[in-house]
Amino acid sequence: MTNAANEMGVFERVIERGSFAAAAEDVGLSPSAVSKLILRLEQRLGVRLINRTTRRLALTAEGTTYLKRSREILAAIEAAESEIASARLSPRGHLRVHAPPVMIGDHFGPALSEFMARYPRITIDFLVTNRTVDLVAENVDIAMRTGRLPDSSLIACKIIDLTQIICASPDYLARHGRPMVPSDLAQHRCLILNGIPEPKTWLFKGDGGRIAVEVSGAVSADSSDVLLRLAMEGVGIVRLGELAVARALTNGWLEPLLQDVQVQEGYPLWALLPPGRQRSPKVKAFLEFLTERLGLAPWRTKAGTEKRP
Repeated sequence: MTNAANEMGVFERVIERGSFAAAAEDVGLSPSAVSKLILRLEQRLGVRLINRTTRRLALTAEGTTYLKRSREILAAIEAAESEIASARLSPRGHLRVHAPPVMIGDHFGPALSEFMARYPRITIDFLVTNRTVDLVAENVDIAMRTGRLPDSSLIACKIIDLTQIICASPDYLARHGRPMVPSDLAQHRCLILNGIPEPKTWLFKGDGGRIAVEVSGAVSADSSDVLLRLAMEGVGIVRLGELAVARALTNGWLEPLLQDVQVQEGYPLWALLPPGRQRSPKVKAFLEFLTERLGLAPWRTKAGTEKRP
């Protein structure tokens, strides 16, 4: 009888690749053998897992449940084998990592060659998007998130504590002047990041504690990438997490403002993991490397001379 774990693995590849033929290439079987394996699996379970048409495959409700459980079981098997093998082998296996574009482009991307040299047995598939993903449904090993986390069954590992930084381009400051105290922001064009709590209320340190300044501006967006680009073009003053503005600050494309009254808001960067993945050596290796790289954040030490994109 076919091993259940092998069946699960083939079933997962069929869904991820979208066809029996493509999955067959991955698992070293013929398309007809893969089709027959899935048919036998459905007969054994007594349910249809996949609706087949001439153009596409679609999961049934039972298929969706089976895929979710299969991924959990396969991940647990891989973690167990990796944990045992780690005593004699370097971390190995395939990682699927979800991260926003700024994380990959500005921070991990430049260090990727070093990571691959250190861990040559690890391969990585980056899911680069600002949208929230379902880690289990999309088979993600690690998802990078910032700020407050909702309650969930996911494992949360803090990578580093960040802060929000207020900044503007040299061109904007030359044309409109530099705000010297928080109340000056009322006279400036501020770029508003939608989708966060109280996006127009910026907090500062005052003599009697925190003070709140209400800012305004003609432009808002739900993308930090968009606002970063607009700030570098001199459209207005922006407040973003330091990961988003790090490269621009390092290279002088933006200048930090009001740092002496900046509130350290405790804006953490998290790695979210499906239950059980935290024991995998490849996951541990990735998280340790990321923590190491961000702990030595270059924008906190010196300015660069990189050409502005």
